[in-house]
Amino acid sequence: MASKEEVFAGGKDIINQLAVIIRTAAIHDPGNIAVATAVDKFVGLMNPLIASQGELVLELGGEFFYINETRIRYSMEYLPNFDFIIREFRKRGLGSIVFRSALNAADMQAFLKAFIASIFSESPFEVLAEEMAGIDSLSVGKLRKVRDEKAAAGGGEDIRKAVKKSYFNAVSYTRGVINKIKSGEKVSIKKAKRVVESMVDLILEEEQLLLGMTAIKDYDEYTYHHSVNVSILCVALGQRIGLNKKALTELGLVALFHDIGKIEIPSEILNKATSFTDDEWNIMKKHPFWGVRAILRLRGLDATSISAAIVAFEHHMQYDLSGYPKTRNPLDLDFYSKIISLADQYDGMTSSRVYSRIPMPPDRALSLMMERAGTQLDPILFKFFINMIGVFPVGTLVMLDSKELGLVYQSDAMFLDRPKVLVIINSKGEKVDGYIVDLTEKDAGGKFVRTIVKTMDPNKYKINLAEYLL
Repeated sequence: MASKEEVFAGGKDIINQLAVIIRTAAIHDPGNIAVATAVDKFVGLMNPLIASQGELVLELGGEFFYINETRIRYSMEYLPNFDFIIREFRKRGLGSIVFRSALNAADMQAFLKAFIASIFSESPFEVLAEEMAGIDSLSVGKLRKVRDEKAAAGGGEDIRKAVKKSYFNAVSYTRGVINKIKSGEKVSIKKAKRVVESMVDLILEEEQLLLGMTAIKDYDEYTYHHSVNVSILCVALGQRIGLNKKALTELGLVALFHDIGKIEIPSEILNKATSFTDDEWNIMKKHPFWGVRAILRLRGLDATSISAAIVAFEHHMQYDLSGYPKTRNPLDLDFYSKIISLADQYDGMTSSRVYSRIPMPPDRALSLMMERAGTQLDPILFKFFINMIGVFPVGTLVMLDSKELGLVYQSDAMFLDRPKVLVIINSKGEKVDGYIVDLTEKDAGGKFVRTIVKTMDPNKYKINLAEYLL
């Protein structure tokens, strides 16, 4: 008989194997040998534990899984599957699976069929629960979220409004800090903590909505929005690679201040509409030094301030040290610097106030970054980054083979090239209020109903992303 310690030690294998069978079932028919083999392995893992405990409750709480209310810990090798299954649970509003008695393969096959099919419903959890009603050995429970409890008590607000509020609070804070430093006032980095903590909480619950905010570029205030966008992208990436909440907050803070040295650059250079001269470029390249100086002058110097100073200095040095500034001796870049370099390049390339002056389509920016992975960018971190952003990032304007035109609304962790799309022009060429289509949806013959044909530039079509994504 398995002890309680053995149950929880094997918890990571249970969740990992559940992810494997869901991934496999999404690609193959339920009767496929690969699915059957994966199911048999899962049943073999579960039944000894069910027999010893009487009942097992697998529950998703925030960013972690629990078995019988004990958190399951896992190593980096399990991260991709844990990340995948958390997202699949959230998409369906699924909070728990209760294993009440010995499993058999037929029960798991029925669960898989219901689990896969439910995603195409407007109310996936209800559909899943209804399909599971006839299965005696297991049942499902709805996802419980803190904001749902607040809403029930009358104190909640629409989550999209909360995301907007958090984002623009961060932009407002960044603007205030920069203006204070320019006027010679003392600023404390600790005050930024509350701003970043708000974004961290939302990323843990509503990553796609907050990532969507980074796709909306306010060209008149590029400096402030860029700092916030980089912070959001970094926190989201940090969450993907398993950083705890304290580390995510610190990462978000140092990312917010990564470009603070640009306050020293004359505005006529920083906002120049044409290419830089050599002298102007040399001035631009001094902002990492000036960033260190600005951060070290902040009030209440602590470990986070030191970390922010290191990142301000290193964020343009590149993974292979081919960037700037140059140092006398080679050095190992700080872990945060590697993360922030990715986010900084991506947001910079997809914004208009960058040195090229022409914003790049998000998919083109990712292609260019892919070429740099292993030289300018950390290749392992980039894999996590593209998995987070998706092949077609949120906000990308796409033409579908159905002749519909839409904006990528949400990426799919399993099918990176098949996101959810908000259609804004229908197949007749008529502008519509917007309806969401899932590109993983298949017809009765097993073929995908819609596929992306090409990406397009929303600026050319005078499409305001904020109108649709906010």
